[in-house]
Amino acid sequence: MRVYVLLFNPRTENEGIHTLQIGDRNTVLMFESEDDATRYALMLEAQDFPAPVAEEIDSEEVEAFCNEADYDCKLIPEGELAVPPETNIEDTDWKADQPQQTPATDETEISSDDLDRIRRQLEGLL
Repeated sequence: MRVYVLLFNPRTENEGIHTLQIGDRNTVLMFESEDDATRYALMLEAQDFPAPVAEEIDSEEVEAFCNEADYDCKLIPEGELAVPPETNIEDTDWKADQPQQTPATDETEISSDDLDRIRRQLEGLL
């Protein structure tokens, strides 16, 4: 199944993934709907959070990343209104002030090699 996750600077060396901190656990949100993911991203931006991009990816890839990183993942069904928490953590692993690089490709589909590269980059953020 294809889902949407929120990424910062997708397909760059400074890529990051949006997570929620619930207790002492990080949780990656997987949206069934691109519209719902985009709406959530806009709500984050309205809270002065750096603007993430909704990126389509295979749910199994997200789950594998979360298992390796010891993160949780949560599926947000289409039409469910997910609302970001009112407070954000100040110290993140990802740095918004890093220069944004041009994406490696303009393709709308992400190849298997690109997915592997993204996974390695996300794992490097830990």
